[in-house]
Amino acid sequence: MFWNIPLALLALLATLPFIWMVLTSLKPLSETGLPNWLPTQLRWSNYLKVFQVIPFARYYWNSIFVASWITFLQVFTSALAAFAFSRLHWPGRNKVFLLYLATMMLPGLVMVIPNYQVMIDLHLVNSFPGLIIPAAFSPFGVFLLRQFMLTIPPSLDESAMIDGASPWRIFWDITLPLSRPGLITLTIFTFMGAYQNFFWPLVMLKSQSRYTLPIGLLYFNSTAGQTTNQLMAAVTMSIVPLVILFIVLQKYIVSGIQLGAVKG
Repeated sequence: MFWNIPLALLALLATLPFIWMVLTSLKPLSETGLPNWLPTQLRWSNYLKVFQVIPFARYYWNSIFVASWITFLQVFTSALAAFAFSRLHWPGRNKVFLLYLATMMLPGLVMVIPNYQVMIDLHLVNSFPGLIIPAAFSPFGVFLLRQFMLTIPPSLDESAMIDGASPWRIFWDITLPLSRPGLITLTIFTFMGAYQNFFWPLVMLKSQSRYTLPIGLLYFNSTAGQTTNQLMAAVTMSIVPLVILFIVLQKYIVSGIQLGAVKG
């Protein structure tokens, strides 16, 4: 019971930036630089002005579209690779897995130029496929799902093989359903990361009609001036999908990570 008080204080401290963001989105521009948190008058019109200043709905759709495709492809390819590394037996399996896992040591910035050159060769610069394809594979996702699949009893695979099930049938009908918590956990992490990604879209996109939200929000902080209140209104609306996703699926995050860490 004693620990509830410091935990509640830490939770309040963690939500202070979010509270400041929402309150600032309701202030007039003249009050955004003042130390007082509460606005003297509520300006709900700031949210409407966001749609008037930039094509917010278009950027919103672009972000959700790109993040959804990245999430689908990354979860699917990670599940296939994790199944091969955990349930199938083939020469050099563990060595290949360690080699693949070692790519996580490479800083993301090191891969920007090679990825960009590949997108140029494929004529995918300034396109949604150019944003999606490089992010369709994830060593972290393979590692997470592999650790989770290792907890599934091998006897289930053996029983299915005796009944004549193919490896694909075992993967689709047995392994995937039993790996649902891990799949949902990876889905949450992947969607949140892809939805908030800033650097790669900044490098790849040239047309404003294809901008994602992180790039489109740069308009509110330009050399022409900083409209902090409208920026905070746009950011508040942009995090709505993440909040909904987390609230709906939060119970799977801790359980998926814990179950995936049981067996190495």
